[in-house]
Amino acid sequence: MTVLDVQNLEAVYGPIKALRGVSLQVAQGQIVTVLGPNGAGKTTLLKTLSGLLDPRRGTVLLEGQAIGGQDPVDIVRRGLVQVPEGREVFPLLTVRQNLLMGAYTRRDRDAVARDLEQAHAYFPILKERADQPAGLLSGGQQQMLAIARALMAAPRMLMLDEPSLGLSPKLTQEIFAIIRRINQERGTPILLVEQNAHLALHLADQAYILENGRVVLEGPCESLRQRPDIQEFYLGVHDAGSRGERRWKRRKGWH
Repeated sequence: MTVLDVQNLEAVYGPIKALRGVSLQVAQGQIVTVLGPNGAGKTTLLKTLSGLLDPRRGTVLLEGQAIGGQDPVDIVRRGLVQVPEGREVFPLLTVRQNLLMGAYTRRDRDAVARDLEQAHAYFPILKERADQPAGLLSGGQQQMLAIARALMAAPRMLMLDEPSLGLSPKLTQEIFAIIRRINQERGTPILLVEQNAHLALHLADQAYILENGRVVLEGPCESLRQRPDIQEFYLGVHDAGSRGERRWKRRKGWH
């Protein structure tokens, strides 16, 4: 079953045409990753799907219902929830208050209480720090809080924008393990934007590669990992220190 179906999506960001006919699908239970260099349109894609930017043209269907151009609150109520780049927790609110803010569209108090318990099960540190201001958490703990806050909205589908940003390799591995667990245990489909191509291609089922606002390559992650061009330019398998590849990475904006 297709949960998210995006067809020929176009969007502008100021004077820039950031998305140029992007099409992609996410099926029930899938993790789909969107990769690409800086400025490729990855974050713009998520903002457009979330309603933070209006699409210029194209269609966005969530479980068969059109949501393109709707108000962000209505899109969240429909079940499409985004964890933004940079976490954006409420620093002066407590951890518990941040989590409950994630459930602001809900009225089912018993279910909210159960989801709070589930969030604590995924992230025990958040229960320990429940009364602490969120701004005092470490970067990794804030990322956990941002993901848990999104789960409090009872998402039908979750979108993650650069969850590894600013985290150590150890914390990144921990966050990715939790993302996999959420997907497997809850069956929640996930659309993942990520700069760490190696981790993303091993976590996800399907990948789309954006360049200049267009999808230039797509396919199952297992197949893409075997392609020589992906190995060389995205995974650094073929002599990652070579002068030619360093020039390519600088040109593409990859780290």
